Amino acid sequence: MSERPKLGLIGYGAFGRLTARHLSRTFEILAHDPAGEGDAHARLTDLATAAACPVVVLAVPVGAMRAVVAEIAPLLAPGTLVIDVGSVKVAPMRVMTDGLPDHVRIVGAHPLFGPQSAADGVAGLRLAVCPANDPGAARRVAAWCRKALKLKVFVVSAEAHDREAATVQGLTHLIARVLVAMEPLPSRMTTASFEKLMQAVDMVRHDSPAVYDAIERDNPYSAEVRERFFSLAEEARRGLSGPSE
Repeated sequence: MSERPKLGLIGYGAFGRLTARHLSRTFEILAHDPAGEGDAHARLTDLATAAACPVVVLAVPVGAMRAVVAEIAPLLAPGTLVIDVGSVKVAPMRVMTDGLPDHVRIVGAHPLFGPQSAADGVAGLRLAVCPANDPGAARRVAAWCRKALKLKVFVVSAEAHDREAATVQGLTHLIARVLVAMEPLPSRMTTASFEKLMQAVDMVRHDSPAVYDAIERDNPYSAEVRERFFSLAEEARRGLSGPSE
């Protein structure tokens, strides 16, 4: 029996562990994270060993991307496939394109789910794949994820991804943060719509502050969406402060 191909996973936090759980059936996962611990799905190793794998996945906060790229750049072999899984794409992909050697293939990916929403498996969940310096590599990654993981895959530009994510993720996390700050909220006489709203909050309430910052601050289109939301909310508030019709 042939050995499984090796995959280097840099970053072994909550999303890194989720990634390893679903990819370890196909790959031998060699993970690097100074603060992480190995488990049944991955073996922790040093950075050079993880970066020497033919496929390297960067599961690190967007704010750490530049430093990580600088560290791994001299360690990557020609032809290495480097994939990031950050929540925003324009900035991280620019960092990878500028900082990694020309002999590697770069693909941006954003699994549109997290440990909470993927608790029962990933089949049927969504994944965005963004081409960089090798469009063929992006197409192959997309095809593999469709076949092996049963994901619904969208191949889009980094800009198109961030424009949509500014609303889809930006508003979800913003509203969730406000509702969490309002807790305790009613839990006895609730409606079905309120319960669904709280389910959405629960899916993101345990995301790290780095995820929230990436979605709200590192997405170049989030500020515009937030301002429109705040403007419409203020308009609704003014409507309620006046006399009823």
